[in-house]
Amino acid sequence: MTSISGKTDIDWDAFASELASVETLSEPAQVKKRSRDFFWYSPILNAQLKRSFGDLVALPSTREELAHCLATAYAHDAPIVLRGGGTGNYGQAVPLDGGLIIQTTKMDRIVEIGDGFVCAEAGCRIADVNDALIAHGRELVMFPSTQNIATLGGFVAGGSSGIGSVSDGMLRDPGNLIAHKVMSVEATPRERMFEGADVNHIHHAWGLNGVITEVTMRTVPTCAWIGCMATFDTYGQTYAAGYALACASDIKRRLVSTVDARIADYFPHLEGHVQKGRHLMVSLVPAEHMQVYRNLVANHGGTVDLAMSEAELKANGLPHVFEFSYNHTTLQVLKADRSATYLQVGCPVPPDRDRIEALRPKLGDDVWMHHEFALLDGNVVSFDLPIVWFTTAKRLHEIEATYEAAGFPISDAHTCRVEGGGLKNADYRHLAWKKRMDPKGLLNSAKSREWANVKHLTSEEIEAKIGR
Repeated sequence: MTSISGKTDIDWDAFASELASVETLSEPAQVKKRSRDFFWYSPILNAQLKRSFGDLVALPSTREELAHCLATAYAHDAPIVLRGGGTGNYGQAVPLDGGLIIQTTKMDRIVEIGDGFVCAEAGCRIADVNDALIAHGRELVMFPSTQNIATLGGFVAGGSSGIGSVSDGMLRDPGNLIAHKVMSVEATPRERMFEGADVNHIHHAWGLNGVITEVTMRTVPTCAWIGCMATFDTYGQTYAAGYALACASDIKRRLVSTVDARIADYFPHLEGHVQKGRHLMVSLVPAEHMQVYRNLVANHGGTVDLAMSEAELKANGLPHVFEFSYNHTTLQVLKADRSATYLQVGCPVPPDRDRIEALRPKLGDDVWMHHEFALLDGNVVSFDLPIVWFTTAKRLHEIEATYEAAGFPISDAHTCRVEGGGLKNADYRHLAWKKRMDPKGLLNSAKSREWANVKHLTSEEIEAKIGR
């Protein structure tokens, strides 16, 4: 088989034969399908990545099969990209150098549910983990809005926050990620345990510096959660109510999102359930706190339009309310109009309604705000994931500059380099571990703009760059 990607000179038929009992996919349409993630949220990334493909897909179902895939790739100097559910937005799972795609979704065993934790293989679908935890009265400390597709390993490798962040902080915060097992890419792959603070050596590295095989994550008590949607006349009221709910000491919450009315109009499932033309606050609140929640909404000039349990949502043909939060909000709009895109914007701390209201008219009618509230370093913060109606890259950068000039920092949502988004600078800790775990640099190396500059150094020399 010749190279589908056109970027490798490996005999892929012989390579597949060497993988023996491991299931592989070599038909070009199947390989190309698994060479994509949700990078098409960005028209800039779509133009850059839509013609980037791997050459072969492997679907190992055991650690032994995974190790065999990695050893074979090592022997052939084959580039490797790891793939879970493919829900990343930045091309994390796109093979820029061609090569082998390892899809982990058959490594999906729940290993142990214990006192305050769950241990599961990296390919386990997050919704399946949460379903298994319900019988124990628990749920994951946080999870993405894409839990029906996303895998645990993918979330750890590429995520940073999610449903639960308004109560329990960021994924990287101490205690949320308890441990990972990670496999190296060598002639004889080794599995290494990362525990405690060391989990962040691997977290959010996009699969650059080791192959996550198993994740142990904190769990929290679950509740009789009520999916709530409240509407308001102005976005300022909505944002103020969101901040108040995120700070409330007498209301437990797992989610607080505020959504511009124009975005909410793109939610067809909500037709007849929420008032049209009004700004929306999306929340998860326990049943026992509903009256306090209703009082808070009323005190901010809003009305509670929808309040349903998961069973009631299902009976009414409605999705989880968290599918109207985070980047699922962007997806709801993109289903109707592919000319939309989004940005990732930090907001002043503490959240300030007046600064939000002052900024809105400066942005223009092609920018529709959507805020998520979370805990960051113990403080309630918000960040904006606005819908932007894309025309040109120049206009997109003008919008970013308007945000920045007003004191709202931008994290680039339109780059496929790990240093380009929230990190901004190279994480030499990640790259030092890449040198240890992936000495040939076969794992997703094109996603780091700095790796080419340090790959000739020892891991100790790379770590010495930290803080410079």
